[in-house]
This record gives sequence, C-alpha cells and structure tokens, in this order.
Amino acid sequence: MSAVKMVTGNDRARVFKEDGFTKVGQLLTADEVETYRDIYDRFLSGEIESGDKRSDLGSHVGERDGGRENITQIMWPSALHPELREMPLHERALSTARELIGQDAVLDFDMLIHKDPHSAVATPWHQDMAYWVDLPDTRAVSIWIALDDATPDNGCMWYVRGSHELPLRPHRPTSDGKNIECDCSEDEPGATAVPLPAGHGVAHAGGTLHSSRGNTTDHTRRAYILNYRPAAMVDFERAQGADHGLNENVRKVRNSDAATA
Repeated sequence: MSAVKMVTGNDRARVFKEDGFTKVGQLLTADEVETYRDIYDRFLSGEIESGDKRSDLGSHVGERDGGRENITQIMWPSALHPELREMPLHERALSTARELIGQDAVLDFDMLIHKDPHSAVATPWHQDMAYWVDLPDTRAVSIWIALDDATPDNGCMWYVRGSHELPLRPHRPTSDGKNIECDCSEDEPGATAVPLPAGHGVAHAGGTLHSSRGNTTDHTRRAYILNYRPAAMVDFERAQGADHGLNENVRKVRNSDAATA
C-alpha cells in the first residue's frame, strides 16, 4: 500500500494532475457536518423520498436481513432536496473543482453513498469514466466528503496512483447486472488508502481506479459526493440523454474505451 501524500493548498492541483487524486482539506465545520448528517439520515429513513434514485451498489452479494441495502446509493440529493444547493458544501466544492480542473467547471451531479455498520460489502473497483458517454473533453473531478471519520475498516476511499493516465480498463456488469466493475485490488502498485476526518474531502479524476472496503465496524459511514466537469461537456452529455440517473437510474458501461478495451 502506498502512503498518502501530505498536500498543501498550493500543491493540490499539481498532485491531482500527477496522481489522479488529492486530499482537499476541510470543507465542513463540525457544526455543518451535524446539519448534513441530519439531512442525510432523513434520506436514509425515507422521510425525504428518493424513489428510483435509491439503489444498492452491493446488490450482487444478495439482500441483507431487513431489506436494507448493502451499500446505499442515492443519486441527485440536491434535486430531491433543493435546499442542499444553497448550503455551504456546494459552493466550497465548486471552488475546489475549479482549482483542480479549470474555471469552466460546473456541477454535473451529486450522490450519497452510505455503508451501515457491519454491512461488510466492498464497493467494486471501477473507473467513473466507464459509466460516462464518450466526451471530447474528459476533464472531471469527483469530490468525496466524509460525514463520519472514514477509515480503511469502515470504507474510506482507495485509489491507484497514476491510473488516470493509463487506458481505461475493461469493465463488465456485476453478477446481478445492476452495477459495473473491473479487475483491480489493493495489491495493485500505487494502491493507496485515504482515511479522512469528518468534514474533510478527497478529489479524484474520472479515470482513477478506486474502491472502498465494506464497513466492518460498529459505526456508520456516510459520504457525500459531488461531481464536476466543464459546462460545455455537461451540455454535451445532456444532449445525448446522459444525466446520471436524474430521469433513469441505470448503471452500465457507456464509454466505448471501457467496453472494448
């Protein structure tokens, strides 16, 4: 396992470009984290209805007792609960995204990914770009914010350093056909765990290999992810009907390089 680099504000863009991921520091205060946790838990309980935007990223291992998802994913929380757009995280994450990929960055989509205590199901290794349609400008950044302390044992992010500079790996549907995955492991050269305190974030590129372990602890692991790309590329996607689950929440390989590699 590689060590996480110590990154200052001035170094973030350089490290992101070289490694395909970088810590971005604290994006939420302790009080703000509590506010986001409250909204997050209202999504999980169903008080904020998410309909078909809610699904199980770990459905390939079978149902859990009680009907809970193995890994809960809720797409577009900011569309389901528009107040989120006016809260601090969206503004701060946008500023970070523009620092990393350029001033033309805008929000493409957001999501919640949650791991219950002792759910113990790993997120399959993948590259986000495999989910996306072919784009002439591939600049993109996903900013992953921990709402609980994230550790290797409860599901912090793992990345493979430099993988964003290599061709996309072949991706395939998971065994139940509801998600996608590729061949990779924590033994891959450059594989790096990125633990984070609550309120802090890590950013990764669209081509960066990543995963996270299942949660084997007594504590919940809540994460909020915001995804950015150039405004012109968001328009390009939408013209092709690609909206990351806003209208149809289906996860499949869309990128031709990932399908034919």
